[in-house]
Amino acid sequence: MFSGKYDQNDAFLTIHSGAGGTEACDWVNMLYRMYTRWCENNQISYELIDLLEAEGGIKSVTIQVSGKYAYGYLHGESGIHRLVRISPFDSSKRRHTSFASVYCSPLIEDDIEVDIKPEDIRIDTYRASGAGGQHVNKTDSAVRLTHLETGIVVQCQNERSQHKNKATAMKVLKSRLYEHYKEQQDKEHEKHAQEKKDIAWGHQIRSYVFHPYNMVKDHRTDYQVGNVQAVMDGEIGGFIEAYLKWRMTGEE
Repeated sequence: MFSGKYDQNDAFLTIHSGAGGTEACDWVNMLYRMYTRWCENNQISYELIDLLEAEGGIKSVTIQVSGKYAYGYLHGESGIHRLVRISPFDSSKRRHTSFASVYCSPLIEDDIEVDIKPEDIRIDTYRASGAGGQHVNKTDSAVRLTHLETGIVVQCQNERSQHKNKATAMKVLKSRLYEHYKEQQDKEHEKHAQEKKDIAWGHQIRSYVFHPYNMVKDHRTDYQVGNVQAVMDGEIGGFIEAYLKWRMTGEE
C-alpha cells in the first residue's frame, strides 16, 4: 500500500478552520486532538510547529509527525472535513455545520532537490504569540516565509531562536512546494485529476455527524463508523486503511 516515493517519510500536517467562525475554530481543535491521539495510540511522535489561537479554539495548527510511513498513513487525510452537531456556542441549541481543511505533505530531506532561491521568498519576523514563557513578545523570534511565485505561506514560532524557526519554516516550505509541484504534474494524468478536484471548499472528503444521528463517513471510500467519539479519540485506522486500499484499486 505504501508505493508512493515519500510514503516512508515523516510528514507535516496542517489544519485550517473554514466556514463556521467560532464553531469552525473549535472543530480545528477537535481534529488536532484526534490526530495527536492517533499518533499517541500508534507510538508515533509529533511536534507542534505552529499554532494560531482564535476565539473558541484554533484558527490553524501545524504539527510534524515523525515515524515510519507517517506520510504514507496520513496523506489521504488531505481535504475538507465537515462537522455537523448541535453547537455548544449556540444558546438556541441549533444544528451547525462547520468545515476545516487538512493538508498533509512529506518532510523532504536536504538531499531532495526543491530549488528555492533567496530572491523567491520574502522573510518576515514577528513576535510570537500565545503561551510560551518569558521570551514571548520580547523578541521577534517568529518567522513567516512567503514563496512569491506560488503564494504559499508558512510560519514557525515554537522555538526561542529566530534562526531555528527559520530553519524549520524552510523545511515546511520545501515540503509544501514539493506537494505543489507534484500536484501540477498529477493534473496531467486524468486518473489523479479527479481526486485532486475533490480537495476544494465544499467538496468534503469526510463528514462527522453528531446530530441527529452519530456517524463518521468517508465520501471517497464509503467507509463509515457509528461511534463518533471513538473516532474523535484517535481511532481513524479504519479510514486510513480503507483509503489506501481505494487508492491502490484506482491506480491498477
